[in-house]
Amino acid sequence: MDTLLDALQEGRLIELPDDNKEDALEFLAHIIEAIPEVPGGTDVVGLVMERERSTNSTLGYGWACPHVRVPYEEDLLCVVGWSPTGIDYGASDGIPVSIIAMYLVPENQRNHFLREASLLAKALAAYPQIQEMRSAGELNEVREHLLNLISSGKETAGPDTRARMIQLQARQAAAGVPPYDLANLVVEPVTIVTGPGLKHIVLARDRKLMEYLDSAPGLVEKLAIEGMFQNGGWRILKRGETVYQADRISYDCLAVRSTAKNRSPNK
Repeated sequence: MDTLLDALQEGRLIELPDDNKEDALEFLAHIIEAIPEVPGGTDVVGLVMERERSTNSTLGYGWACPHVRVPYEEDLLCVVGWSPTGIDYGASDGIPVSIIAMYLVPENQRNHFLREASLLAKALAAYPQIQEMRSAGELNEVREHLLNLISSGKETAGPDTRARMIQLQARQAAAGVPPYDLANLVVEPVTIVTGPGLKHIVLARDRKLMEYLDSAPGLVEKLAIEGMFQNGGWRILKRGETVYQADRISYDCLAVRSTAKNRSPNK
């Protein structure tokens, strides 16, 4: 289960903002879309929702493992969401889902994903503290259970995996605080419409974000040339664009911001 361990090492263990299934899936999918390695325009949200409508992704034991396949070659990616209250996921065992491990599966990683999903299902069935994991009260406790779960998967807990786990634990202990910046991440979908001689129009659910972007200098130019705009604590990532008549353009974007304290407003 090396990809699950990668998610822990890279800070992709996140407390979900509420206990609604669709909101949780959309939130995690947006996190994946914001990962730099994921090509712009990859509609992870749409792919996740479409697949979930046809196949319930629960594994049982309070876990779900949604995944989407994408037609390019990259590394297998995973992001893990934790719900303190549990999510009504329609699981066959009736247990609310507290952990959602969402995978992005590139074309060249299908076998890797199938092996990891199989090992994860076996590890969950054998994990002696599965009930304690479901009743965990905070994110650090969840992380420790996940590390124990990975360790219990004997086929993946070789010397390299154990060494990486030890390094992760040591780094977190030395920092004094858990380095999970994504736990404080806000991700908002944004549409920006522009055209020759027109002031850009921002469509966003967050009013303060909309007002900020309405007056942000250089926003459209940065998105057109670099695919990203960063200032005022927000990072705007272009996922795709649609060109209409009269050279009008609609930019499909994600706005990403950390709510962590003591952070510079431009980082």
